[in-house]
Amino acid sequence: MKKLLMFLCLVSFCVNAQSEDEKQLRNIYDAALTQGKAYDWLNYLSNQIGGRLSGSVQAEQAVEYTKTQLDSMGLDRVWLQPVMVPKWVRGTPEFAYFESTPGVTTNVPICALGGSVATKPGGLKANIVEVQGIEDLVALGREKIEGKIVFFNRPFDQTLISTFEAYSGCVDQRYSGAAEAGKYGAAGMIVRSMSSRLDDLPHTGAMSYGETPIQNRIPAAAISTKGAELLSTTLKLNPEIKFYFKQNCEQLEDVKSFNVIGEITGSTYPNEIMVVGGHLDSWDLGDGSHDDGAGCVQSMDVLRLLKVSGYKPQRTIRVVLFMNEENGLRGGNEYAKVAKEKNENHVFALESDAGGFTPRGFSFDCSAANFEKIQGWKNLFEPYLIHMFVKGGSGADIGPLKNPDILLAGLRPDSQRYFDHHHAANDTFEHVNKRELELGAAAMASLVYLVDKYGVVPVKKIKR
Repeated sequence: MKKLLMFLCLVSFCVNAQSEDEKQLRNIYDAALTQGKAYDWLNYLSNQIGGRLSGSVQAEQAVEYTKTQLDSMGLDRVWLQPVMVPKWVRGTPEFAYFESTPGVTTNVPICALGGSVATKPGGLKANIVEVQGIEDLVALGREKIEGKIVFFNRPFDQTLISTFEAYSGCVDQRYSGAAEAGKYGAAGMIVRSMSSRLDDLPHTGAMSYGETPIQNRIPAAAISTKGAELLSTTLKLNPEIKFYFKQNCEQLEDVKSFNVIGEITGSTYPNEIMVVGGHLDSWDLGDGSHDDGAGCVQSMDVLRLLKVSGYKPQRTIRVVLFMNEENGLRGGNEYAKVAKEKNENHVFALESDAGGFTPRGFSFDCSAANFEKIQGWKNLFEPYLIHMFVKGGSGADIGPLKNPDILLAGLRPDSQRYFDHHHAANDTFEHVNKRELELGAAAMASLVYLVDKYGVVPVKKIKR
C-alpha cells in the first residue's frame, strides 16, 4: 500500500508539472504572437542600418541600436564586450564576362569572396578550366592549370532533404579553392554560388588562403548559378573561351568592435549561466535579415518573452549578440575566452543562425543522458508543430564554449529556402515572414524555460 501511495503521488506530481509547463509554453507563444518585438527590431536593423559587415559603420550602428534596445528591456545588466575584428571592404562593384571569340562577350554576375585580394587595376583575363572539386586539381596538374582561371562548378546535391548537408558538400571549394588552385599556378578562381536555386544573384562568403604568402594569393569570386550553367555549357562547346573579371576588394587593419550582452540574473543558481544568441554581423550584399538578423532579434525576444510571461529564471540567462561570425568567428572565440578567464559556469547555450523560417525543432550537442531528458519534453512542443529533436551540431558562435558538461543547441527552421538568400543580395527584410520569425522566438524561449526549470545532467553525475 505504501508503495502504491508513493507511485500515485509521483504520478500526480508529474501530471501537475506537465500541466504547469503546458500553461507556461502557451503563455510564451501567446506573448510572442501578440506582443512580439522581434519583427520590429529586425525592420530597423535591416531597413535603417542594412548589411553589417564586420568593421563597417553599419556594424557599429547595429551595436549601438541593439544595446539601446536591451537597455530598455529592464534587464539586470547590459554591456559591450570588446573584440578586434577583421575589416575587409568590397570596393566598387565587380564586373565579369566571358569572350567566345575576340570582341564577342557575354556578361555574367559575380561578386568577390570575403577575404579575397583584388585583381590588378585592369582586371584579369585568361583561359578557364572547369573542375568539380579540389580533388580534380591533382588529376589535372600544373601543366593544365598554370596561368588559367579555375572554375569550381560542383552544384548542391538536390537529393539531400537538408539543404545544410548539400551546402556542406560544396562549401570546401569556396573556402579553400583559391589556396589549392594557387598551388598549381592558377591566375584566379571563380566558384559556383552556394545555392540550389537557379538565378542571377551571386552569393559571397568567407574564403581562406591558408598559409599562402600574400604575393602569391590569387583573386577569388563567386558566379551566379545561372552564370555558372551558361559558362559550363559554353565551355563544352568552345574550351578556348577566355574569362575576364575585375574586383577592387581590400583587406585593411583589424578594428575594434563589440559583442552585445544582456542578462537576467538567476534567482536560485545565479552562477549557472545559460546563453541564447545569434551573430550581429552579416555580409554586405543584402541587409542580413535571415543571416543572422533573425537570430539576433529572436534571441533578444527570448529574454523579453520570459519576463512578460511572468517567469522568473532560476539560472542566469544571458543574450549574446556575437560580432564577426561570417569572416573570423572573433566574437564567439572572445566570449569563450573571457568566460574561461572569469571561470564562469556555462551550463547551456542555444544559437539561432539558420534563418527566420518556420521552426521545425532543435539539434543538440550533448550527452546521451541530457538528450534523453530533452526528448521527454517533445510532447510539450507538438501543439506548436515542433517535431525535430536530433543530435548534431549547435552553432558556430557557441561552439567555443563546448566542454563535457555544457548542453549546446541550435534552432532548426525549415531549410528549403535558406540558401536561396544566404550571403546574397536578396537576403532582405521582405523575405522574412513575421509569424514564422515570432514562432521561432517562442520555440527558443520555451526550450530555455524548460532547461532552466529542470536543469542539465552534468557528466560528473552521469559517471557516478
